[in-house]
Amino acid sequence: MDRTIAGKRISSVEVKQLKILNLPARRFMNAVEGKTVGRVSSRGKWIFLKLNPGYFLLINLGMGAELLYSTPKRESPRRYQFGVTFTDGTGFTIRFWWFGYVHLVEEGDLGRHKLTSGLGISPLEEGFTEERLKSLLAGRKMGIKSFLIDQKELAGIGNVYIQDILFGARLHPERKASSLSEKEIVKLHRAIVRTLNRSIELGGLAYEKDFYGRNGRFDSKEFLVGYREGKPCPVCHTTIRKIRTGATATYICPKCQRRKS
Repeated sequence: MDRTIAGKRISSVEVKQLKILNLPARRFMNAVEGKTVGRVSSRGKWIFLKLNPGYFLLINLGMGAELLYSTPKRESPRRYQFGVTFTDGTGFTIRFWWFGYVHLVEEGDLGRHKLTSGLGISPLEEGFTEERLKSLLAGRKMGIKSFLIDQKELAGIGNVYIQDILFGARLHPERKASSLSEKEIVKLHRAIVRTLNRSIELGGLAYEKDFYGRNGRFDSKEFLVGYREGKPCPVCHTTIRKIRTGATATYICPKCQRRKS
């Protein structure tokens, strides 16, 4: 998005689902229209579009969405909840699968935006080192899975990838976060970075589309234990199990990921 839309000027905005906004629709559109897109960046599951002058457009795709670029030769999809058109005739639309957010925040108020101001460090930032992970884990009494998907601790890890991250580190999801040894923290750090970067390399999950409508290539064959209930563990051949951890399901190898205190 940064390569493609930075520098473009917004001519119009279309909002078909008002509940995705944090402002009344007319106020939102009046503030956005005429602005120029600056840098596009991300933190965790949020996309940050700097709008010049003076604003940020914040997008969260919720449990999934299609955020697609359009041009005069590539028409917008028929179904979407939010759309932007630029003065050159290009634009983008968002079709949320379940829920999501498109918030407009004045630049000076960004630090007070409730849903983004408390985000933890992204595992893809340079500052996410083994030492940083160690300091985050210290004193945490929650299970390691609960820690990893808490966006206030680490921003950007979801339930889809958590399965193989925990397997890569040979950790049971209910293991106390503070109980990990230094060697286990190193393994966990490597598993996080390796798993997320592999997905990025493949363009995301096979049922997801990128900005240009291309499907990802991270398919079922890429998962080690995730969503492979009843299949053999790739390391020890023990049957993979699905267990409940809080409100979510987790896939584990009961031998490689023994529960410890």
